[in-house]
Amino acid sequence: MGGLRGVAAPFVVPGPSGVAIRSGLKGLTGRDETVLRQVGALLGSLASRDLKARCAAGLAHDSEQWARRKRALTGPSSSRWAGSITKSTHDQWALARRGQLAHIQSLRAGVETIRHRLAQPVGAKGAKGVPGGYRSRREWFAKSRRLYVLEDRLEEVRADWEAGRVRVVRGGKKLARARHHLKAAGLSEAQWRLRWQAERWFLQADGESGKRYGNETIRITPGGEVSIKLPAALAGLANAPHGRYVLACRIVFRHREEEWADRIAAHRAVAYRINYDTDRNRWYVTACWQIPQVRTVPLEAARAGGLVGVDMNADHLAGWRLDEHGNPVGEPRRFDYRLTGSAQHRDAQVRHALIRLLHWTARRGLALAIEDLDFAAEKTREKHGRRKRFRRLISGMPTARLRARLVSMAAELGVTVVAVDPAYTSRWGAQHWQKPLTSKNRKPTRHDAAAVAIGRRALGCPIRRRTAPPPHDRSDRVGHRTVQAAPGVLGREGPCPRVPGPRTRSVGAGRGAKAGDQCAHNRSGYTAEHESWHQDSLPLSF
Repeated sequence: MGGLRGVAAPFVVPGPSGVAIRSGLKGLTGRDETVLRQVGALLGSLASRDLKARCAAGLAHDSEQWARRKRALTGPSSSRWAGSITKSTHDQWALARRGQLAHIQSLRAGVETIRHRLAQPVGAKGAKGVPGGYRSRREWFAKSRRLYVLEDRLEEVRADWEAGRVRVVRGGKKLARARHHLKAAGLSEAQWRLRWQAERWFLQADGESGKRYGNETIRITPGGEVSIKLPAALAGLANAPHGRYVLACRIVFRHREEEWADRIAAHRAVAYRINYDTDRNRWYVTACWQIPQVRTVPLEAARAGGLVGVDMNADHLAGWRLDEHGNPVGEPRRFDYRLTGSAQHRDAQVRHALIRLLHWTARRGLALAIEDLDFAAEKTREKHGRRKRFRRLISGMPTARLRARLVSMAAELGVTVVAVDPAYTSRWGAQHWQKPLTSKNRKPTRHDAAAVAIGRRALGCPIRRRTAPPPHDRSDRVGHRTVQAAPGVLGREGPCPRVPGPRTRSVGAGRGAKAGDQCAHNRSGYTAEHESWHQDSLPLSF
């Protein structure tokens, strides 16, 4: 087993800590849309100004500077709008900071890999997961040039990290770059401009417990009436007392409506966000709030009765049910999805596949075992070299979104999720389980075998099957006959269970006076082998 990395122990995944629901704002008038656009544009400009101030402060930022930023925003807006803007800015800066650290780690891994391969002879083969040399002198030269590029990038990013400088684009860097490639993005200049403005608007407010309906800035009543506290600079647009603007439409949350209604009736905090979808020309409002952490069941309780092992792939989820001993039960299941089209379509495909998997698992009252996937360090060019197709494959797998959705949806159905280390599950599953599970009517794939390996690891069982008996005799001299019979297991040297049918012509199997007495057998370590032999005396008469 030398050269293999250690395998982490399985654990029960904790439940979600928050809830988010969304509904459309239908029936808005032209004046309503104009007010929403003006409020979003004004607060968006304030958010951009605050983000610039936060990035300029860098690592020297403290609570006094935070309060100074909030006071600067309170004048043109309000204290609550200023609080929401500063909190959103801080979260955005922290996210960029974490992304910067991940970029440094990726560059460092690429530099180390190139240095190692450049030090190897050209054409040298790798062994035990360690890459060898490059295939040709031409590739060696190209990689030596790339090494200098990566080292320069690493030095630059590391200097930004130490100085606390981050680079953030409000509206998204991808959309900003699309401005110079409108034809490739399939957008006209007017369409890009509208989308760019909508992404930079700011229309979100944090909730406050104890306030009316849980939010003083964006308020939604139990009857569905939506009102907004206008910023001070736009107070003249108010159509309700206290500088508020009431929209003409009524909103209804189809999902978790009762839970949301109970929360606002108790005046508990609910945060709202209003956004505009330029493709559909529709306005949406999202409500979110925190929930108590779901108490997870112990790992041993999740293993009781078996579980379902699931292997995630680029186009489907492969599942197989296992009993408590790690044996596959029934037939494998496949839940397909397609990651093509728009983001909404891809998200719907993932949700549809997950809900079918969870319903199938919940009907059997079992837990779910998945891999704790993280491809952050396995997407780089230096890791997989010329395997562009494989790099695109793992880059397109929605591991983070699928994991987050699976945990939240499983908590609603009461399904326990057990995460396992993904090391060698596909390789060992195909090696030990694909061929034995193949029959005339069943042709399992590598992914089905990987699901069995994942389930066995979650159950605490070894992935490999029982070892074959010693080849040359039936004694335990070579080793134990099965991997399950450990040296400390009681009864491992006991008599075998009776097999129906005779073995010899004289005495049937499992019969006879000495059938269960191991001391009467000629076995190593027992008294029958060490007693001296003697001839009984003959009787004098009959």
